[in-house]
Amino acid sequence: MSDLNIAVLGAGVVGLTTAFQLKTEFRNANIDVISEKFNEETTSHVAAGIFRPGSGFSGPTEEITEKWINDSYHYWDDIRNNSEGGVAGITSISGYVFSSEFPNIVRNYYLEKLVPLYRQATEEELKLCSGIWKYGSFFTTLLTQCSLYLPWITVKLKAKGVRFISKRIEGFGDIQNNYDAIINCTGLGAKFLCNDKKIVPIRGQVIKVEAPWLKTFFYGNYDTYIIPGIGSVTLGGCRQYDSYDMNINKYDSLSIKERCETLLPSLKGAKVLGERVGLRPHRDIVRVEKDVQIFNDRKLKIVHNYGHGGYGVTTAPGTSIHAVKLVREIFSGNSKL
Repeated sequence: MSDLNIAVLGAGVVGLTTAFQLKTEFRNANIDVISEKFNEETTSHVAAGIFRPGSGFSGPTEEITEKWINDSYHYWDDIRNNSEGGVAGITSISGYVFSSEFPNIVRNYYLEKLVPLYRQATEEELKLCSGIWKYGSFFTTLLTQCSLYLPWITVKLKAKGVRFISKRIEGFGDIQNNYDAIINCTGLGAKFLCNDKKIVPIRGQVIKVEAPWLKTFFYGNYDTYIIPGIGSVTLGGCRQYDSYDMNINKYDSLSIKERCETLLPSLKGAKVLGERVGLRPHRDIVRVEKDVQIFNDRKLKIVHNYGHGGYGVTTAPGTSIHAVKLVREIFSGNSKL
């Protein structure tokens, strides 16, 4: 398969991780990453990057969903444990999830079986944050800072001969080269590229602040989160279904700031470094599957890998491994296409 020509559409965390897995599997293949946006222009760059899969993420079966999550965790943890973990922006982090009403909110059945530490919060720990918290969990997980990971993996890919092409793709017919396979990792763009009515934007807005004393993350009832990163702390949250607004909303800013400072008063007066907005590409179910489309008598073999919602950083490696497996099936004669 050394003469394969493969295009990866999209240069967010899903696209670049998929390209990396492809180059690992097909070492001598010619791989192009085609995207209109790179690095800080991508939705991935906005993400806090904490490894914490939620109920909004779903594969076609429970078994596949769990495999994607487990594969992803081990991918990130392997990088963290090697000498380049710091350069790649991957670190270990611990913290709390609190709820004032619902005990199930503080449980994460995927993480409980995966991370090195996951336990119920003590009565004293429930008093760490302002508010009346009845339920809580403490756990250790991973954090991937995409402002470091995306440039790091880009360097790795270029060193392996992967080409990066800046181009807007509005339809599969726009792809001029005669690629043997196309991997579609366009996120929200897949809604229009594939006319996929199932994919919906979930608008998120965050505030980045300078709070170097904070090393622990905190969630309050899912609606509020404080996540320390490398060089800044991310304050959120905001989940606005079917919103395409990319502008900073001052009312969302006030709400996020008030909720986070109420949860953790030590944040009052923390220097604001910036605010960002991103549209999470949510799809139920996340689409990782083979497809064939005909354009100008050309038969395009496509593998889709999109629809991760707010869990793109968390689950990109797992779905990428699955997508590359589908590519191998296409060229090994096991494909039903």
